[in-house]
Amino acid sequence: MNRVHDVHEHSEELRAAARHLGRRRFLTVTGAAAALAFATQLPAAGAAAAAELDGRRVTEDPFTLGVASGDPLPGSVLLWTRLAPRPFEPDGGLPGNRVSVHWELARDERFTRTVRRGRATAHPEYSHTVHVEVDHLDPDREFFYRFRVGDWTSPVGRTRTAPAPWAHKAGLKLAAVSCQAYHDGYFTAYRHLAQEDVDVVFHLGDYLYEYAVNATGGARAYTDRTLPAVFNRETLTLDDYRLRYALYKSDPDLRAAHAAHPFVVTWDDHETENNYAGGIPENSVPPEEFLLRRAAAYRAYWEHQPLRASQRPQGPDMRLYRRLRFGRLAQFDILDTRQYRSDQAYGDGWQVPGPESENPARTLTGATQERWLLDGWRGSRARWNVLPQQVVFAERRDRATADFKLSMDSWDGYPASRQRILAGADAAGVENLMVLTGDVHVGYGLDIKADFRDPASRTVGTEIVATSITSGKDGADRPSNYDKLMQANPHLRFFNGRRGYVTVALGEESARADFRTVPYVTTQGAPVSTAASFVTEAGDPGLRPA
Repeated sequence: MNRVHDVHEHSEELRAAARHLGRRRFLTVTGAAAALAFATQLPAAGAAAAAELDGRRVTEDPFTLGVASGDPLPGSVLLWTRLAPRPFEPDGGLPGNRVSVHWELARDERFTRTVRRGRATAHPEYSHTVHVEVDHLDPDREFFYRFRVGDWTSPVGRTRTAPAPWAHKAGLKLAAVSCQAYHDGYFTAYRHLAQEDVDVVFHLGDYLYEYAVNATGGARAYTDRTLPAVFNRETLTLDDYRLRYALYKSDPDLRAAHAAHPFVVTWDDHETENNYAGGIPENSVPPEEFLLRRAAAYRAYWEHQPLRASQRPQGPDMRLYRRLRFGRLAQFDILDTRQYRSDQAYGDGWQVPGPESENPARTLTGATQERWLLDGWRGSRARWNVLPQQVVFAERRDRATADFKLSMDSWDGYPASRQRILAGADAAGVENLMVLTGDVHVGYGLDIKADFRDPASRTVGTEIVATSITSGKDGADRPSNYDKLMQANPHLRFFNGRRGYVTVALGEESARADFRTVPYVTTQGAPVSTAASFVTEAGDPGLRPA
């Protein structure tokens, strides 16, 4: 009963804000900026800025949420932390003051060979998060980093720069992860991932879930702690989203993975709301009300992820799609398939495809992002062109009979959009296309066909789908729909329903995918094993057992 009251109360906050702005004013660039200023705050400059807090007055460990790095460039790394002595409080346990944070970057873990050091400001308006862009570094090098406030020193993180643009790097090993519902289990897979020898981790969405988390942590069934009631409601406001990130980042296994490897992140739906499409919410609320919620969600996402200043949101908008290159070996075009998409056809869900879903005007990426992607492929000189994104790209029929249904939330609900992407890859001469996907809480290995209606048509790429970290709870090696999907989709080479992650080793001649799974997540301590391994040869797309 209290939870219902809380959700209603929070909804009223958004409605009041929306009424204050008015729909016509909000749905403009000026209105979007006004909404951000109204719903949040930006750091002020000069005399108006918040007073500075002496770090020596911080009496509790401020680094409870760990450290992270992200988006490696040939001469630059991005370092992140958040100061939160009491992370389950709305202000993180700090007053509304600026805090100076000292940072160091070194070639060794003991910091005997420091290469850069400096000072950054943790602003209360950004929830005391810190984003440090360290430039003028050597390419393709490992570095260690840490932060200091007063007498407190953060855990040490490890990161690395990307190879130089012209470098012929022999190999690159990445990991792909997605979907980590806190209330569905323990992040054991992250503990194993922290021990893997990988260059970079791609997080493909659903870093958090907007759903309530009860006092015992849902399926975690805590007996040694009680979570505060602030988590037992859906996230709607900026404070809600900030607190939810604090809950997730309080997990030691997630913190370990962030400290061990640089992350490249992109969102899916649950970082804001389940299955939203652009400015259209899942439920029937006024668009200005939803966009205020989206502004809060996007703001908290940027604050709590290792993202650069160029990704900082403006109102309810945030450009998350971006391009990273690792020498001549790989180009990564990270997509956002949520913010610009057309509404799901036929009311969403699994539906029989038809004129509505097949309308050529429908888009999953938006026209601007689509042009950016295709232009980037035309200029690519990389051996592998990799597309980290959110929802299943290849066709996925639910049954082998003529009355099959497709997921309207995936690329199957936007087939014209998919065909434009494939045509653009073909026109650009992209020979080694690899799509990395999350969302569906299972591991898939798929061949991408020129024409999914014809199983004999040319294979033009491969898709590697990373299973969830926890979402869906323990899962099963063979889900109940295993036989139906394998029969209905001859291009589906692998299907497993356990939790875990996938690693992909890219080389000049081939790429190898290892699907790493754990047998359970609802209790701690699960071992990790390799469920299957596949190889795709450069110049000869398609997955084959390793």
